[in-house]
Amino acid sequence: MVSVLDRKLIRDLRRLWAQVLAIAAVLACGVMVLVLGEGLQSSLAQSRDTYYERQRFADVFATLTRAPRTLLPELAEIEGVASLTARVEAAALIGLPEMDEPVSARVLSLPASGEPALNLPLLVTGRLPSALHPDEVALYAPFAEAHELMPGAQIEAVIRGTRRSLLVTGHVLSPEFVYTIGPGQMMPDDRRYGVIWMGEEALAGAADMQGAFNALMVGLTRGANAQAVIDALDDRLARFGGAGAHDRDGQISHAFLASEIDQLGTMALVLPPIFLAVSAFLVNMVLSRLIALERQQIGLLKAVGYTTAAITAHYLKLSLGIGLIGTLIGWGAGARLSLGMTRMYAEFFRLPVLIYNPSSWPFALSAALAALTVLAGAWRAVGASVRLSPAIAMLPPAPPSFRRGLVDGLGTALRLRQTTMMILRGITRWPGRAAITLFGVSASVSVLIASFFLSDAMALMTDEVFYQANRQNVTLTLSQAQTDRALLDAVHLPGVLVAEGSFSLPVRLVVGPREELTSITAFSEGATLSRLIDDEGRAVALPDAGLVLPEGLADKLGLRTGDRLRVEALAPPRETWELPLAATIRQTIGQEAYMARPALFALMRQVPQVNRIDLLVDAPALPALYAEAKRRPEIAGLTAWDAVREQFEATIGENVLISVIVYTTLGVLITVGVVYNAARIRLSERAHELASLRVLGFHRSEVGMVLIGETAALTLAAIPLGWIAGYGFAALMTQAFTTDLVALPLVIERATYATASLIALAAALVSTLAVRRRLDRIDIVQALKARD
Repeated sequence: MVSVLDRKLIRDLRRLWAQVLAIAAVLACGVMVLVLGEGLQSSLAQSRDTYYERQRFADVFATLTRAPRTLLPELAEIEGVASLTARVEAAALIGLPEMDEPVSARVLSLPASGEPALNLPLLVTGRLPSALHPDEVALYAPFAEAHELMPGAQIEAVIRGTRRSLLVTGHVLSPEFVYTIGPGQMMPDDRRYGVIWMGEEALAGAADMQGAFNALMVGLTRGANAQAVIDALDDRLARFGGAGAHDRDGQISHAFLASEIDQLGTMALVLPPIFLAVSAFLVNMVLSRLIALERQQIGLLKAVGYTTAAITAHYLKLSLGIGLIGTLIGWGAGARLSLGMTRMYAEFFRLPVLIYNPSSWPFALSAALAALTVLAGAWRAVGASVRLSPAIAMLPPAPPSFRRGLVDGLGTALRLRQTTMMILRGITRWPGRAAITLFGVSASVSVLIASFFLSDAMALMTDEVFYQANRQNVTLTLSQAQTDRALLDAVHLPGVLVAEGSFSLPVRLVVGPREELTSITAFSEGATLSRLIDDEGRAVALPDAGLVLPEGLADKLGLRTGDRLRVEALAPPRETWELPLAATIRQTIGQEAYMARPALFALMRQVPQVNRIDLLVDAPALPALYAEAKRRPEIAGLTAWDAVREQFEATIGENVLISVIVYTTLGVLITVGVVYNAARIRLSERAHELASLRVLGFHRSEVGMVLIGETAALTLAAIPLGWIAGYGFAALMTQAFTTDLVALPLVIERATYATASLIALAAALVSTLAVRRRLDRIDIVQALKARD
């Protein structure tokens, strides 16, 4: 049987449905983000781990120049090595009829018999190449689908200067390529970069690797020391041109996926507290007013025998009812979005295994946090009133004391209208509620700024990468380093206006126990196409001696300008140098080190060379240049920067748009929840005063301005606070989303502040006008009779 207090509880929830729904919506946002972030993170991690396990993804990777296969038994004896796979890798250019520019590809060998012990390709359609047919290949499935290359199709490829006609036998996926990014690319582009699997004997013949290998994958035993295995591999592979072994964190595909999973966890950690705090304040605000209005009812309930504990439980159950509604909405939205986004991420990262099995703990934790939030908000409002004796509770509350203060003196001096004075007194009379409104609106503005800041950051990254730091429209990657004479040859290619070379040397940077695999890049003297820039977009000249590191890499190594570090060259001359850190730069993409060209080649004791050539090409001549590049065996890869920029902008634009929509919705819900509840409470508290103004002859518009004006004043005051909080929130997001590969810049344009402010103002205005309509329906006689 439902008790009297429970029936009252149900009536209260029905009567306050709009305010309850507004609070529940804000609370649901916090619950949703927690469930979404943790569920998506868990599902992606499980899908990735299952895929890795099924396809036996390696733990350690090493590349080298050339080593005999007779070395493999020695490598297998290294402590901690459970299994290993050696293969041949080569770069290739593919000519496709529908594309002018050559397509870059990475060719990997498959064993002559059986399957690889590690990094097992997953056959999607067709079959794997036969060892009896040297020109058969399998293609990376997304690449094949992008070009409609079904089994049976023929493609032309140049491998190590030799043109081959290849027959496609099937499509495959691989755990190595969940995020497939080619040389010079910023984002995956399945039209311009692919992976090819080819029989070992055929590829070894094309790459002059008979009886040898140049790539090694290692699986570790349980509990093995990965760093010890890496060190042992480096020692044994050094004489064969080893370029430094690394674990999964150094494998670019895994690194991108792991970074995305970590960022989802950060989102679930940073956002929910904002919504929970706003919800607690809203519950306190609504229940405080409700209990004040029901003061006499509380007295009567106590007089007829209800205990303080029973009445307290009643109001706490009311707050828990709000929490339950918000929790259920948040659970439903979070679970639905989590499933949808898991599918989206699985498709983007090419995960053939989709495991949506979210843990129950995010649901339990979010429910507990929601309950604690509403109880914390209700406790202070409930505690003071329910402890009153029946006699005192049945009396009207003592009217607030009035005395002239600063606001009244200011109003008199400025000769403000009476309605304006009512607005100012309403704010100063209830400073707690005004503070809640300020906090809520500023939180909304901060969330909006953090959302739009992503657009500003990506716009800056696009400008820096594609218009300031890289002003070439074509980059050629050479199959091997050449002298500067290669630049003279490049100038004579079709349409070339400017040709500038650079040289990249793989190195290991060591500072005490910290070390990082990277490369040192040396630009041609006076380079104008590919260059370093400072925060103002001006070209930075490299110092005559010492290294220049990106700020993120320097911080990771614990370096400051002037510190010395050990540099181990992982390619000839394979020496170790002690160099000073000459300077640091802010770099948004990539973590390469830089050095002046004369200084680098002086250390190497070699004639200056180039292994990359940047070109400024007359646009109409690009097709002729592409055709010529396909015929040049010394060209291992070609990057068309206009295509890279278009792919980057398209991918980033889509992701940013989704983020903006989500964050804008969350920010608007905060404003609506706070402003609507505050306006409803002001209307109920000041109905007597507003009705009196109508009797005194004030127009409806003037009376309405008393209600709207207070909200407008508080919203305008909250916006600058939101700017400050938004900058801090954006700084947190910058730290959370910055990875070893991408450093998100902290930049917020004035338009972002303006847009966030306008959206918050619009949401506040709409919420207030919704309450303003109720003002016109007030019964003036009843309002004048009501006891405040």
